[in-house]
Amino acid sequence: MTVRPGSRNLITDVDGISVGNAQCATVRSGVTVVLPDRRVVAACDVRGGAPGTRETDALDPTCLVEAVDGIVLSGGSVYGLEAMSGAVAWLGARNRGFALGETPRVSPVVPGAVLFDLPNGGDKNWGETPPYREWGRAACADVAREFALGNAGAGMGAMAGNLKGGLGSASACDGDLQVGALIAVNPFGSVVMGGEGHFWAAPYELDGEFGARGWPAAMPPVSAEDPFRGSRLDLSPLAPGGNTTIGVVATNASLTKAEAKRIGIMAQDGLARAIRPIHSHVDGDTIFVLATGTVDLPADPLERLMHLMRIGSIAVDTVARAVARGVYEANDLGEAVSYKSKHASGQASR
Repeated sequence: MTVRPGSRNLITDVDGISVGNAQCATVRSGVTVVLPDRRVVAACDVRGGAPGTRETDALDPTCLVEAVDGIVLSGGSVYGLEAMSGAVAWLGARNRGFALGETPRVSPVVPGAVLFDLPNGGDKNWGETPPYREWGRAACADVAREFALGNAGAGMGAMAGNLKGGLGSASACDGDLQVGALIAVNPFGSVVMGGEGHFWAAPYELDGEFGARGWPAAMPPVSAEDPFRGSRLDLSPLAPGGNTTIGVVATNASLTKAEAKRIGIMAQDGLARAIRPIHSHVDGDTIFVLATGTVDLPADPLERLMHLMRIGSIAVDTVARAVARGVYEANDLGEAVSYKSKHASGQASR
């Protein structure tokens, strides 16, 4: 059966998933929240050498937590960790969370990760009141099936090598199976080959979702390509900088925590297909996985295994597509030049 994007080509094509954004162009940062309609199984995989996360240990299959109430992706580095507190407060006030016995109180479980966008030229003079907690609450209040990409949410202040980064999303449907990815693209490495604007993710593009430019007419040997060309090391001294790519993969399949963890491990390869280099010493690359469970997998162990590997394979490609879309949909911001501004003339050249 042919895999096709869902009707929105967003992570919200997965049953029961909504997304909300809050951002500020002056600060050049923001927050993205992924909220399921109900508590869902979750897992996490961290590959970067400089991660900034909250409650990821609780998602280990050996730990107590079986379900989460939301996932937060935030700019702001360590300050952005407060966005998770804002989401927890918003959910708790609406009685959404882990029920604490017979008490009327709940304990919302909201893991999250942050990216580093502090030196991007925005106004970070917030004193003792960083805006991320309030943005976490605002993003929760903004959740919907439709949401903005590019300069939105956690992608507002993002950079991708020497191009403006952004928030990207994509989905894939294979019969009743749904897989979606939401990625805040802010890597040290580059999403394009050299200076010609051909996305590394080009082979995985569906329906011209990031310009239909394809590969270059004469593909150079990849081993001859300088892996640092187009990365932070190729920036002028005045250009903004940052690092870390974070995101969420969602599926409507009914998974265990251990199964979701393996999907997250596989999904990290989507970053490797779309960004070069990736998982470096200065990146904090983190992928969360949500399983909403509206589609049961076969009980037979071998059949179930084949379905799980299919989900993981689709997730890898969907993550790669979401990365390219995040950069493709971004706009210029301050000194940060967008992909469209730099490479628009080359669109659909093949």
